[in-house]
Amino acid sequence: MIKENQRLLNQLNVLSDGVLVFAAMLLAYWIRFHLFSGTVSFPFRSFVWLGLAAVVLCLGTYAVAGLYASYRAVRFYREAQTLFLATVLDTLILITALFVFRLNEMSRWMLVAFCVLAYGMLVCKRAALRTTLRHYRSLGYNQKHVLVVGDGPMAAAYVRKVRADRELGYTVDGYVADQGRLKTVDLLGGYDQLESILEQRNPDEVILAISPDEFTLTGKLINLCEKTGTKLSLVPFYAAYMPSNPQVDNINGLPVINLRRIPLDNLANAFLKRTMDIVGSLVLIVVTSPLMLVAAVGVKLSSPGPILFRQERVGRNKKPFYMYKFRSMRVNDSEQTGWSRDRDPRKTAFGAFIRKCSIDELPQFFNVLRGDMSLVGPRPEVPYYVEQFKEEIPRYMVKHQVRPGITGWAQVNGYRGDTSIRKRIEYDLYYIENWNFFFDLKILLMTLFRAVNAEKLSH
Repeated sequence: MIKENQRLLNQLNVLSDGVLVFAAMLLAYWIRFHLFSGTVSFPFRSFVWLGLAAVVLCLGTYAVAGLYASYRAVRFYREAQTLFLATVLDTLILITALFVFRLNEMSRWMLVAFCVLAYGMLVCKRAALRTTLRHYRSLGYNQKHVLVVGDGPMAAAYVRKVRADRELGYTVDGYVADQGRLKTVDLLGGYDQLESILEQRNPDEVILAISPDEFTLTGKLINLCEKTGTKLSLVPFYAAYMPSNPQVDNINGLPVINLRRIPLDNLANAFLKRTMDIVGSLVLIVVTSPLMLVAAVGVKLSSPGPILFRQERVGRNKKPFYMYKFRSMRVNDSEQTGWSRDRDPRKTAFGAFIRKCSIDELPQFFNVLRGDMSLVGPRPEVPYYVEQFKEEIPRYMVKHQVRPGITGWAQVNGYRGDTSIRKRIEYDLYYIENWNFFFDLKILLMTLFRAVNAEKLSH
């Protein structure tokens, strides 16, 4: 049933995309030549044909970009990003075609309006579709029936995760294994019965998640799934050590999984992020300079000692640097290693206020300008704790592959100060592995809103 539903949904998705693309072209025509009273150089039917050409072009591009595949387990921002790039590419192709066919008098501004309208309408439609599907899946409809092969730790983790999020729409019908170690799922039989179970059950998908000691059975189990024509996905027993979006290289036909390739390894991405850091830090230094002046006076009057607190932290590629803050505590012997807590007797009254509003972090804009830090990234730690955590927390040192940040995904989700370091690293690694420009903007906006709310609460 899921296959028929998916086929129907794909057909409706393609049809509705075509209608919206055509409507966007006509709406762009109306905006350019009626709302803004432009001069029409071609008859209306020419724009109708242009709209139909745009429909064919866009649907073809979207199909090649994979926008009509199942997006059940794909984050919405990734779908929206792919849709944006494809729509911009199609608009550029249309503009180029007008130039090649010497149709220069056909308004290019209309095509720019078309790009904005088409993307806006399509992304809103897809957001509404996702919301609707997730609602119905949470009620038990539109389920994808899966069968788990294996009963190792990754099999248990898979069952636990899909059951924790009913909106994904996965139903685990049972599992096949020789030992029967999963107690929360029905055992359907052993590995030698897999072929008959697949033919009898005909699941939408098989999840192969065997334990390390059963690794030699991998080829046999895969062949049985392919023999019955069943779609197969693999959860390797070493999945706990893999990033959320692993990169696969091809060495003369041999797939090689790269565990630590991250988006910021790309030179264009790194250049974009560094440009945003430089421009953003310069603007923020100018905008916040009056506030920094007031903070400096307040720190000086609150207790004896320097205005700025300088502490060694570990940065990108494990290189140490000095991070600056407005001093919020009395000068003490443990300031280089002591862990800061919400209720800390070392804080001054003014220090507690500027920490609550994150005003103490403002001098770090100069760290960003110097290149020691970024506006957004994992928070840097002192060497004392780095040496401790790298022995206790798996993948802790991965955070040092990027510049540390003033704010980060962990911080805007509440993991700052005296909170769980394991959860903080979990959020930091998610940020590193899923970085994109819009993710940074989202974190900056969330940081701003939290700062505004903190200021309101302090009054």
